[in-house]
Amino acid sequence: MKVTVVGAGVVGLACATELLACGAEVTVHERGPRVGAEACSWYAGGMLAPWCEGESAEEPVIRLGQRAADWWEHHAGGVDRNGTLVVAPSRDRSELRRFGQRTSHFEEIDGEAIAGLEPDLAGRFSRGLFFAGEGHLDPRKAITALAERLVSNGAVIHFDSAVELVDLEADIILDCRGLAAREVLPDLRGVKGEMLLLRSHEIRLSRPVRLLHPRIPLYIVPRADGLFMVGATMIESGERSRISARAMLELLGAAYALHPAFAEAEVVEIGTDARPAFPDNLPRLTRRGRVIHVNGLYRHGFLLSPAMAQMAAETALNPQATPEMLHDLAA
Repeated sequence: MKVTVVGAGVVGLACATELLACGAEVTVHERGPRVGAEACSWYAGGMLAPWCEGESAEEPVIRLGQRAADWWEHHAGGVDRNGTLVVAPSRDRSELRRFGQRTSHFEEIDGEAIAGLEPDLAGRFSRGLFFAGEGHLDPRKAITALAERLVSNGAVIHFDSAVELVDLEADIILDCRGLAAREVLPDLRGVKGEMLLLRSHEIRLSRPVRLLHPRIPLYIVPRADGLFMVGATMIESGERSRISARAMLELLGAAYALHPAFAEAEVVEIGTDARPAFPDNLPRLTRRGRVIHVNGLYRHGFLLSPAMAQMAAETALNPQATPEMLHDLAA
């Protein structure tokens, strides 16, 4: 079977990986010049945290997201399984209780245990929640590894290739274009996220740390070479390129509240993009003839791409398949 995947973000690359493993002949078209250039996944946090996401996400996100760490380790490597630490300033202790009431698979820990997990945070927080079963990865390394393995295993990726679905010759077409698919998925909306990359060699973290705040929870994710990703806001907007002064202050303030050493950190990069989401914030497969739209992963791109890719491959290879997230069967 010849399958064409349109879009080489995290969803498109994951779908291509699953289809290639099933024996399909896979071609990927990407409008950008390289992996990540036009993808909101380039600015993701890379947290594989299904139980933390349960604080605001629906049940399928928690359940399907539990496959993610194993899938990414198998197909791309680089998964750190050090868990997630959730903390809050003393004045926001009620936020920590609320977070715990809405989630599961965590241990309540005190300041001594926090210091044992993250020595550089010793004395800064007296209570926290530790989700030991969670992990994280570097999204940029992960999608680059997926693309390289696809090519080495026989797939073809065309960059600088903006195509029209109706012009493609293939048995099955997977539309993984994110917000660019709004002309055929009219209830798709954009949810803008803003992030910073900071570099500091004065502080070391071994795992993502979520800092709770009454208005918006923010997270800090460690990467190699002293880098820390600080993100991310959630704004109802499809605008992709502008960061607000308010967002900059919130992100920098969160880093400083976690540890004052971040006041001297280098700002390496500022990133913004809009994540595609449906009204219920759950992803969908929409099958229309030979076209299957895979979209709406909201803020859960790396967490849900493995499960969605497996369902997309099942749908592509079996016309009678009705996987969980198949939204409609319109011809």
